[in-house]
Amino acid sequence: QVQFVESGGGLVQPGGSLTLSCAASGILFRISRMGWYRQAPGKQRELVAAITSGGTTNYADFVKGRFTISRDNAKNTVYLQMNSLKPEDTAAYYCNIVGGAELRIYWGQGTQVTVSS
Repeated sequence: QVQFVESGGGLVQPGGSLTLSCAASGILFRISRMGWYRQAPGKQRELVAAITSGGTTNYADFVKGRFTISRDNAKNTVYLQMNSLKPEDTAAYYCNIVGGAELRIYWGQGTQVTVSS
């Protein structure tokens, strides 16, 4: 069964940095896309960044220039380097994988990022 190990979340001051990582195991299919979504209390889950197996990236407007997504295909791991963090970045961040012939979607359990002084 597909499982995710997410790490790197925590409490950071505004302007600080965090790096999230998500390592997937039990992958028996080709991964097409890996990414990060976030969800703040009372709000919808939204895309933060994504990267295809070929290296093409996609960023939400609110993180462009601040966040960088990268991946290690051999390790089925995706990273999110977050710089210049703002209080509005506070949310639960979820790892996401799309893969297989039917492009099925899988979700991690989430890791909390809190930006506060």
